[in-house]
Amino acid sequence: MGRKVVLVVEDERPIRDMLAFNLGRAGYEVKAAANGRDARAAIADCFPDVILMDWMLPDISGLELTRQLKRDPDTREIPVIMVTARVAEDDRVTGLEGGADDYVSKPFSPRELIARIRAALRRGAGNEEDVATAGLLKLDSGSHRVSVGDSEISLGPTEYRLLEFFMNHPERVYSRGQLLDRVWGGNVYVEERTVDVHIRRLRKALTPFGYQTFIRTVRGAGYRFSPELS
Repeated sequence: MGRKVVLVVEDERPIRDMLAFNLGRAGYEVKAAANGRDARAAIADCFPDVILMDWMLPDISGLELTRQLKRDPDTREIPVIMVTARVAEDDRVTGLEGGADDYVSKPFSPRELIARIRAALRRGAGNEEDVATAGLLKLDSGSHRVSVGDSEISLGPTEYRLLEFFMNHPERVYSRGQLLDRVWGGNVYVEERTVDVHIRRLRKALTPFGYQTFIRTVRGAGYRFSPELS
C-alpha cells in the first residue's frame, strides 16, 4: 500500500516547508499549493487522502474552497482540516459548519496535527468492524449491545447511535449541526439543542462506569470523543 497523500494548501512558504518536513518524516507523501487555483490542480492531479487548508489564501478563502469541495460529489469525502491563525470561537464554528472536518489553530504542535490527520484518515477509511472499544467500554453493532466488562449499559436508540458514531470517529470535533447530519440524518429537521439533550442522557448512562468524561465539550465548537480518562 502506497503512502497517504497530504495536500498542504498554505500561501506562506516557511509554514509550507515546515509542514512538508514534519509530514514527510511521519511517513506521508506531501503535495503543496500556495493558492486555491493550484490546490484545485493538485487535487485533480493526485486526489489527496487529506487536505490541510489555510483560511487566508490570496485568490479565494480556504473556507470558500472547502465549501466548494464539500459540494462536489467527487471531492466531498476528502477530509479537510483547517489550519489557521483565526482562533475566535465564531471562526471555529464557521469553519466546522462550512464543511471542515477538523480545525487546528496556529501556532500548533506538529504531533497534535499528525494525530488529527491520522484520526481524519481513520474516519475516511470507515470502520468495518462490528466491535468498537474504548478502554473497557465496548459497543457491538452486530448484537446492538453496549457493555463495560460484564455489565451491559442500557441506551435509547438515539444515544446508541451517538455513541456508535463517536466511538468510530474519535478525537475529532463535531458541531451540533454535523452531529445532526451524521447521526439523525440530513432529512430530519430538529433543533440543534436536541443534540445537547441526548449528550446529557448518554453521559448519564456512562457515569456509573466513569466513562462520561470521554465525551468532551469543546467550547464554541461542539463535542469530541476522547477515549482517555483525564
